[in-house]
Amino acid sequence: MPADFKRINCKNFFMSSTENIMEIDGVKIKEKSDGESKDNPAVKKKVDWSASLIVASLAGAFGSSFLYGYNLSVVNAPTVFVKKFYNETWERRYNQTIPEGRVTLLWTISVSIFAIGGLVGALIVTPAVKYFGRKRTLLLNNVFAIVAALLMAFSQLAGVLEMIILGRFIMGIDGGVSLSALPMYLSEISPKQIRGSLGQITAILICVGVFSGQVLGLPEIFGKESMWPYLFGMIIVPSLIQMAVLPFLPESPRFLLLERHNTKAAEKAFQIFLGKSDVSSEVEDVLEESRVQRNMQIASIFQLLCDSSKRWQILTVIVTMACYQLCGLNAIWYYTNDIFKEAGLSSEIIPYVTLSTGGIEILAAIFSGLVIERLGRRPLLIGGFSLMVLFFVILTVCMTLQDQAVWLRYLSIVCILAIIASFCIGPGGIPFVLTGEFFAQSQRPAAFMIAGITNWLCNFAVGLLFPYIQEGLQTYCFLVFAVVCLAGATFLFLVLPETKNKTLAEINQAFARKKVPLEIREMDQFEAKSKSMQEQEHNLSSTLENGESKNRIV
Repeated sequence: MPADFKRINCKNFFMSSTENIMEIDGVKIKEKSDGESKDNPAVKKKVDWSASLIVASLAGAFGSSFLYGYNLSVVNAPTVFVKKFYNETWERRYNQTIPEGRVTLLWTISVSIFAIGGLVGALIVTPAVKYFGRKRTLLLNNVFAIVAALLMAFSQLAGVLEMIILGRFIMGIDGGVSLSALPMYLSEISPKQIRGSLGQITAILICVGVFSGQVLGLPEIFGKESMWPYLFGMIIVPSLIQMAVLPFLPESPRFLLLERHNTKAAEKAFQIFLGKSDVSSEVEDVLEESRVQRNMQIASIFQLLCDSSKRWQILTVIVTMACYQLCGLNAIWYYTNDIFKEAGLSSEIIPYVTLSTGGIEILAAIFSGLVIERLGRRPLLIGGFSLMVLFFVILTVCMTLQDQAVWLRYLSIVCILAIIASFCIGPGGIPFVLTGEFFAQSQRPAAFMIAGITNWLCNFAVGLLFPYIQEGLQTYCFLVFAVVCLAGATFLFLVLPETKNKTLAEINQAFARKKVPLEIREMDQFEAKSKSMQEQEHNLSSTLENGESKNRIV
């Protein structure tokens, strides 16, 4: 059989296997070519942001991702006062002063138990969104936030230090549920043309929450001994706003159509979110996916992990979420005050200068939301990690040699702001967007659970291991994070396809294309080896025939 004929058959075989994958998990049974997608006027048509879509995204994020960001920064300002409260409570309870090491241990538990609660929330989110739906899960999740806020706000009045620890744990459950349910809800209510921009609202509100915690923690507001319980009591406000607004907005139309099989409610939801009466094309797209998944149940984590056609998508989600926590932003927050002190800033000014970091976060996240549909997810994500590598290396040099040149101290401040901006441009929000884009309706809850578990485990690992890394490596600890960012950028450069303006079937096909060339290359190498062996056999037989001819002549 000719080698060319075998090569064509091999290519056709791998392409046909790719099409089978598309038929199982894709949204569309029949794929469109790239040319058809580009010429399609629906793709080029500008999508208007309806008022309902904006209100739903802001209300959902304000009571979810905003609270996550707020709880990350709110514990910084009252640290001294809370430790004093722990000491007074212990002395009143046991008639002795608590050892300094035990106070530090209690405070460390109070901060880190937030990640343990987040892990619990990530584990319960899949059955919650399956049974209650996306919107109702967000609404019910506010119960955790309100209970946690009341416990922490009245802990000083009750004189019970365990109320703060328990409140932080419950608040972590709220964060674990919201960071999975909110991106899922936003990805299902938004058109694909603005899916990335709408998904970035999650990251923007996280940054706004961090900044709000910094502002309210100033000494002029709640950052003093008599007012610190109000810092935790303010958690109630976003939750009440979400509970007042979100009930008047519809559930995810994809959830209504694919899981509740309520066509009329789904049509009405599409009309409200898209701001138009004719939604037949949107409903037909979802129904086409429904025909493929009619006999498919909601996938569990184990079923999703066993799905070989989603192996690279799952691995990409795990890598991006791990790098999201392990990229070193927590180290930046840890070193910020010390770097500002080394630059000659007084202790009274530092809290106000620290606000610049929160402002940079917000501006960078907004910039990312504005350009993500033009530049795409891939350049922002890879570029963000690559810039973090560069500035981590420069920051390490500056902090190591800052005693030899004064201007290096000011360059360290610039590097801190640059690292924060680089993180918020891409790695700060795009991982949540990608998780919603990679998977079908039946697989999405399990995918967000995997992403959430990875996120919170890495969060806990950073909080647990970073003090030891910092103690052992000092300023060179930034090089560890530079290596993590470099590894993440390299992996994404090799594996991640662009998902901008693409359907689920097109994204699956893009992942499949990355595997096909490798397989074809292996077949080509095998054919080349076979051909060389055939040539060697032919040369050997020719040599033997020539030898026999010579013997006959003799």
